[in-house]
Amino acid sequence: MIAVAVETPLQEAVAALLRQSDAVAAALYPGAPRRAIDPQTLAVPGTHVLVARVDGIAAGCCALFEQGEAAAELKRMIVDDAFRRRGIGEALLRAAETQALRLGIAVLRLEVGTRNEAAHAMYVRAGFTPRGPFGAYAASPISRFLEKPISSRSLPPAPG
Repeated sequence: MIAVAVETPLQEAVAALLRQSDAVAAALYPGAPRRAIDPQTLAVPGTHVLVARVDGIAAGCCALFEQGEAAAELKRMIVDDAFRRRGIGEALLRAAETQALRLGIAVLRLEVGTRNEAAHAMYVRAGFTPRGPFGAYAASPISRFLEKPISSRSLPPAPG
């Protein structure tokens, strides 16, 4: 069973997942500039780290960054290699949308690399649609920008 909850980023399990996220990005985009994120960077007000656990083991995580104007950015979605293709990403996405609603967020935004086809496909299946760059992002040939208006009606159903 997959359990997802907001947790402190200041734990080794989250640090290990963030290192995996960095490694995936480095493999997909060698030589491209990347912004590293460590647990301390995530331990600030307005940032919410969701951790998916399977039998108590951290299997994946993501972070919601509140942006004001009832919007939040979803970042650093990563599923540990050992737990891929088990619905962890979808569970994290459902939990992120639920957390966003609790916070009064009306729209989720994200940036996903053009070579990360699996993540892009998951976001599209979940109802995210293309948009232009937002916040500090600039247009880039290796980035796609997506968003999804959310409400309690837009939440995907939990698996049976």
